[in-house]
Amino acid sequence: MAPHMPTTDSFPRNGEIGTRIKLRRLQLGLSQESLGLALGVPFEQVQKYESGIDRIGANRLHKIAKILKVPILFFFGGSLEDADAGEDTNAILDFLDTAYSLRLLQAFRRIEDRHVRQSIVELVEMVADKSGAGGS
Repeated sequence: MAPHMPTTDSFPRNGEIGTRIKLRRLQLGLSQESLGLALGVPFEQVQKYESGIDRIGANRLHKIAKILKVPILFFFGGSLEDADAGEDTNAILDFLDTAYSLRLLQAFRRIEDRHVRQSIVELVEMVADKSGAGGS
């Protein structure tokens, strides 16, 4: 029996934590570079954290939680207090990993007119319902 657990056994947990860091960073509109500056690490290190390549120590994770304004349990499956309880967090995280998600979010944030935003959301919901994705 090996005296320590291989890093490959913990990779899925590292990836989950990294994905939650990325989700929250994007929610706050922070770049990897700005998070790295706040942590005192290069943005490449933030990329490694978010992809699950590098493990994050407890002190560093605590600092990330403070910067991202979330309880540390958020990284272990907890939710934000203001998050809607009905939201499927995994679906949101999967969406953020798609090629167009960041472009869509950035473009949507630039729309200042509340009515235009509402119309876009209604349009997307209607298209999703017609394509059979409305109930998923």
